[in-house]
Amino acid sequence: MLSPTPCLLSINNYFYPRGGAEVLFLEQNRMFEDIGWQVVPFSMRHAKNLPTPWSAYFPDEIEFGADYSLASKLVRAPRVIYSLQARRKLRELLRRIKPRIAHVHNVYHHLSPSILGLLRDEGIPVVLTVHDLKLGCPAYTMMRAGKPCDECRGGNFHRVAVNRCIKGSLALSSLVMLESYVHRYLKLYDANVTRFVVPSRFMLETLVAWGWDRERFVYIPNFVDHDRFKPKAPVGKRFVYCGRLDGLKGVATLITAAAKARQPLTIAGAGPDEARLRALAAGLGADVDFRGHLTQVALAHVIETARAVVVPSEVNENAPLSVLEAYAAGRPVIGSRIAGIPELIRADETGVLYPTGDADALAAALARFATLPDERLAAMGAAGRRWVERDFSAAAYRTRMLALYQSIEDGAR
Repeated sequence: MLSPTPCLLSINNYFYPRGGAEVLFLEQNRMFEDIGWQVVPFSMRHAKNLPTPWSAYFPDEIEFGADYSLASKLVRAPRVIYSLQARRKLRELLRRIKPRIAHVHNVYHHLSPSILGLLRDEGIPVVLTVHDLKLGCPAYTMMRAGKPCDECRGGNFHRVAVNRCIKGSLALSSLVMLESYVHRYLKLYDANVTRFVVPSRFMLETLVAWGWDRERFVYIPNFVDHDRFKPKAPVGKRFVYCGRLDGLKGVATLITAAAKARQPLTIAGAGPDEARLRALAAGLGADVDFRGHLTQVALAHVIETARAVVVPSEVNENAPLSVLEAYAAGRPVIGSRIAGIPELIRADETGVLYPTGDADALAAALARFATLPDERLAAMGAAGRRWVERDFSAAAYRTRMLALYQSIEDGAR
């Protein structure tokens, strides 16, 4: 078995709950601390970071695509590709600690994979959780203009610049193109990561199809702390969306569908498209309550009192936590039939699926759920809750991850 008080070096660009990957990163840190591990975070400095005694070792903040001066952009560009500062700071940290395992989450563009070779040189096994499709697609999604795209397959990364895949910018897309070529040439991921963790089978099969070795991957699904939710609340009247407000998440389709079905919608979240989405809702006369970013407690209450949670994403999602949170709260899910979402919805048992981007089909699903008896919706939510408690609990995740760490340690002997 693992020795007493092992040390986990936990690595992610951000040290605050910015999105789903960060929530998983922070929750994993907490769960390992709860069983006696020393968990040492390594992230970049950021005004929103949570307090930690290890922040002195964090490299400087860099926000990809931010409005820096030209001089600042020139200074930061090399760090996007290969951060010598992050590597230097990590080396200083490793003089203080002796990690059993380094678990890496998102490091693209900020910390950069420059740190991976250092970890290998120090003899520290590296586990990397794959939160998106960046290992194959420089733009993360393997989609363009809402359609599947494989133009970069086989290492043809120049297509990301030709198509201006990053925020429509030639400069940013060219930088990411260069980044991808450098990382591939140096084999920063392939040569330095011991095992890749994938939270969805969709992610696993897609990356294998793009040339990655299946044996490098381990399927470990995401988890949710179901104890945060009270699944016994009465079924509500409003449908709920929880997540970022941007064009890839399908929120415009959801608002259009809610207007067509004349159903009330609550939106919990913030993002760059909020003003456009508010204008869309007003123009359609839709009953949409924009709640903004909510605390964990407030968000749990919104989900618990929903009629159903809608996950309308129109991009290749991995394994959205919003589905698991809905189940933990005892609520069914209406989800788009794309990427990893269908793996998490059992049709007419825990929710329903509809064709991605189809506002009419989504409107029909909303209308149907509006008329289903509350008892039927409660039963679907209860089925989801049982599924979460069995397969997507924090305890199940920790057991799987400990087994992976142990197998890596045994294989190194």
